Amino acid sequence: MNLNEYSIATLESFVGRELGVSDWLAVDQGRIDAFAACTGDRQWIHVDVERAKRESPFGGTIAHGYLTLSLLASLAIEIGLIPDDASAGLNYGLNRVRFMTPVKAGSRVRSRVTLMSAEKKPGDRIIIKTMNELQIEGEAKPALIAESLVMLAA
Repeated sequence: MNLNEYSIATLESFVGRELGVSDWLAVDQGRIDAFAACTGDRQWIHVDVERAKRESPFGGTIAHGYLTLSLLASLAIEIGLIPDDASAGLNYGLNRVRFMTPVKAGSRVRSRVTLMSAEKKPGDRIIIKTMNELQIEGEAKPALIAESLVMLAA
């Protein structure tokens, strides 16, 4: 997919098309620990490496679901979701999120983004809906799938 022609004016022609796939991103224990510190979610399955090795059905720690969800924004920006001629792109919400497969510490993930719709709103704003699939390297099922909404300001 060539996003050279992707702009506010051409959004509608991209509806139904994959915008791209991000580079792989490591989800290591340091990132998981930082997320736990930031959010206060220090559940042992995320942060207690030794206990997780002994007791977790996954053989070690896993990333928080909301950590994996939070990666979608930066990965979509990497792909080029926000057109260059938009003055801003703001998170507007989520329609549907499903956590499919836990992300084990040390795994790499990437996002596949498809533009589902572009709806013009008053005040030179456009709400775009994307389908995001966060894939885990070496896993058959994705970590999550999510419909996200972004408000673009022209």
